[in-house]
Amino acid sequence: MGSILIKQAELITMNKEEESFVGDLLIEGTTIKAIGSDLGDVGADKVIDGRGRTVIPGFVQTHIHLCQTAFRGKGDDLELMDWLQKRIWPLEAAHDEESIYYSAMLGIGELIQSGTTSIVDMETVHHTDSAFQAISQTGIRALAGKVMMDKGTEVPKALQENTQQSIQESVDLLEKWHNYDQGRIQYAFTPRFVVSCTEPLLKEVQALSDHYQVKVHTHASENRGEIEIVQAETGMRNVVYLDHLGLANERLILAHCVWLDEQEKKILKDRGVKVTHCPGSNLKLASGIAEIPDLLSQDIAVSLGADGAPCNNNLDMFNEMRLAALIQKPVHGPTSMDARTVFRMATLGGAKAIGLDHEIGSLEVGKKADIAILNLNDFHTYPSFDVDTISRIVYSATRADVETTIINGKIVMENRIMKTLDKQLVLSESNRVMKRLVKRLPKIS
Repeated sequence: MGSILIKQAELITMNKEEESFVGDLLIEGTTIKAIGSDLGDVGADKVIDGRGRTVIPGFVQTHIHLCQTAFRGKGDDLELMDWLQKRIWPLEAAHDEESIYYSAMLGIGELIQSGTTSIVDMETVHHTDSAFQAISQTGIRALAGKVMMDKGTEVPKALQENTQQSIQESVDLLEKWHNYDQGRIQYAFTPRFVVSCTEPLLKEVQALSDHYQVKVHTHASENRGEIEIVQAETGMRNVVYLDHLGLANERLILAHCVWLDEQEKKILKDRGVKVTHCPGSNLKLASGIAEIPDLLSQDIAVSLGADGAPCNNNLDMFNEMRLAALIQKPVHGPTSMDARTVFRMATLGGAKAIGLDHEIGSLEVGKKADIAILNLNDFHTYPSFDVDTISRIVYSATRADVETTIINGKIVMENRIMKTLDKQLVLSESNRVMKRLVKRLPKIS
């Protein structure tokens, strides 16, 4: 892997001082080697003219379902439990190795195209190795795992797991993929949520997370109906129950957390649990609006994620940032979620959630070269005079403004041309595999 020099771009560093300035950035191998106002001719293998461009840390999305990208448009206008039981679980049950692969490729293409360089991905019960193959080939950075579901008669038979089988398959995947490509791919245990997991499974997940020192990624407190089910079965609310099992710690990443009481917030704070805010999904499924300003005021770590394509319906961090900023303002005031806070959540906040803030999330010497280059020279982002660039990015920019994406020092998209996947092939194959899955649906119980 060679060297890349980006010349005279506006650099939004997100370092401790959150400096922004026009200058050069040198990449050697996988790493940012130097940053300065003018590095001169350093003999780089490739030089990118950054004049008039804005360079940012790549976005880190901490809740994605690549296996669901192929279901885009198949789960519209439903609330969570109906969405799962009537649409998503039957479709996941119909998946095979090929359809998982192309669903993942479709999602990764969209993510790279919109400047996301790292994801926390939750797959389905079967064929997770195919998703890892897609992650491996495309170059995206990922913390991913096989979903675990060993409970629930309303779940299609193809998704109903034996507890030990679920655990063994998860461990096998961990041993194959964890720390692959010098740590670009990492494994997380991903029990779906308390509703579809037995207590023995969750206890074993806690023990394995402790043994391997890996993350646990699950859903919690997304929907009031879900909370009622958990309370009826356990006598506790979601987060209290997870804490009771020993799962609430700094390795736990909880998606949503829309409906929390004060006891649960205290557990999140005291245990160092990470929260993923998914505003687009929470609005579309009518789940509610998470109390993010309150969580942030208590120093609870919060990052952003788009969730899955059928509950959003896109994987665009620009949309999530804008929504995260806007939906709080009518209740909490215009400064409750300012642009800089939201941008920080989308970059360093995500890096902290996955324990990689020492490697990614900002443009600093020694960190991994995970970078997006934006072209903000268009009608919708002008005038630029005397306007904060981060505000332009959060409130005005779109994914179409991302020109080039670099992950781990490798250019994966340049001038909107994908480098690690065949766009037209992925588009046509995603249609073909969905046509096959839809035909299978009547056979799924």
